[in-house]
Amino acid sequence: MLLQFSNQHLEVIYHFNLGNPTLNAVESTTIAPPSHVAKGTLALTIIQTFSTLGFAVLYSTLVLYATKALGFTDAQATAIMGVFGAFNYGLHLFGGVLGGRLLSNRALFLVGMILQIFGCYAIATYATTGLYWGLAMFLTGSGLNVTCINMMLTQRFSPDDPKRESAFIWNYSGMNLGFFIGFTVAGYFQTTGNYHQLFLYASLGNLIAIIAILINWRYLKDLTTPLLKATRSQYITRLALGFAIIIALVPLIKFLLTLTSLASQIMLAIAAAVVLLLIVFTWIHKHKNEQRKMKAYLILSVGSLVFWSLYSLAPMGLQLFIDRNVNLHVGSFDIAPQWIQNINTIVIVFGGPLMSHLFTRLRNKGFNIDIPLQFTVSLIFIGLGFLLLPAGIHFSGANGMVNINWIIGSYVLQSIGELLISPIGYAMVGKLAPRHYQGLMMGSWMMVTGVASIIAAYFSELMPQDGAAMTTNAGYSSIFSELGIASIAVGIILALILPTLRGLIKGKKDPQHAETAMA
Repeated sequence: MLLQFSNQHLEVIYHFNLGNPTLNAVESTTIAPPSHVAKGTLALTIIQTFSTLGFAVLYSTLVLYATKALGFTDAQATAIMGVFGAFNYGLHLFGGVLGGRLLSNRALFLVGMILQIFGCYAIATYATTGLYWGLAMFLTGSGLNVTCINMMLTQRFSPDDPKRESAFIWNYSGMNLGFFIGFTVAGYFQTTGNYHQLFLYASLGNLIAIIAILINWRYLKDLTTPLLKATRSQYITRLALGFAIIIALVPLIKFLLTLTSLASQIMLAIAAAVVLLLIVFTWIHKHKNEQRKMKAYLILSVGSLVFWSLYSLAPMGLQLFIDRNVNLHVGSFDIAPQWIQNINTIVIVFGGPLMSHLFTRLRNKGFNIDIPLQFTVSLIFIGLGFLLLPAGIHFSGANGMVNINWIIGSYVLQSIGELLISPIGYAMVGKLAPRHYQGLMMGSWMMVTGVASIIAAYFSELMPQDGAAMTTNAGYSSIFSELGIASIAVGIILALILPTLRGLIKGKKDPQHAETAMA
């Protein structure tokens, strides 16, 4: 689900976890519905809900569709899903560059929705050829417009307006509602095997979002973007350049989707170059306190990569395991694999406020619940979630099918881990990054999730191919055990260096920095 999260969404849950006094003040009275906050915010909540449906369908169904309907091997299907996740996050950043600079955010969002409709139609209608072109159009649309909707919302408020958090909470709720509906309907069509209607349904959500944005067009104009300062000739030039870039992106992404190995290598090479650049910048940075924080950032990035590499298995190898090796019959009722994803949605929606309340009580009692500790515990939780899977396999029935309760327990633990690490990630960049490196460090933090998606695809390729549960359980048990143990081991390492990390983040008195500041 967090593949589609933006910085603003994560800030909201960050306030939940860290007990932001402004948000608590809002919570202590009444969170006003978005219609009472600013013009356009109610519309954006509705738009967010319906624009999320298509992504939820593809996220939960792509691997199943590729293997069951198109005859792809598990390795081919998971490789495409890995690149899908990587491009999705990479294009979020690109959308932030285009929106408000070359096209207005509302125009770019509208174009993105139209591309997603064409993409869903191509996937529904033209089999394998349609899959590649459809995914290219869908990814271009969804990747570019996620940032747009949040920029439209954030411009409706001043930075210190307490109603801002209220609006984002409603918007975040709309997004989760969209995921819930998308997963639920995807599961229904999965049980019937009617993928054609499923992908057409996915485009229906985009169509409703388009109608909503056109109806509220005048309320969603940009208020504080560089494009507003452009002259008429500059505006036309930027508009033409923006459309040219969007048009060029579609065949480029389609080409890379057909060469997933090359696309993954390019992504990993870019990531390695960025990491090397960050290490060099950290090494040569003059201000010691900022340098220490950059070191903490690099260490925590490793922990984040481990977490998201396991978490990103949900729509890949873990989805195939659930579909083939888990008993999804409960009484006379059949549970679709996609419905398992809703466990995450439910835990996030209800667990966020509960965790906020728990953390507030613990902090009031003197417990130090900070960023390094949350990273540490999140890795242990997701590790335990994966270790539940071999236990479930061990206690499987005579036919090798695993009881669904083990999967539910695993997803609950993974989702708790997500609540611990995800909300503080982006806000952490603002805390640790020097001002002139914030763009680079925010981009690299988002890149971690994209790289994790590719690594998850590699992990999925190590899992057993299609076969009877009795013959594949041993292979699944081995890989799940190794991943769970590795995550817990990294969590233990972070626990051992917890004092060091806290010292790096807190910093020390830097005489040189102090003298410079005084001067």
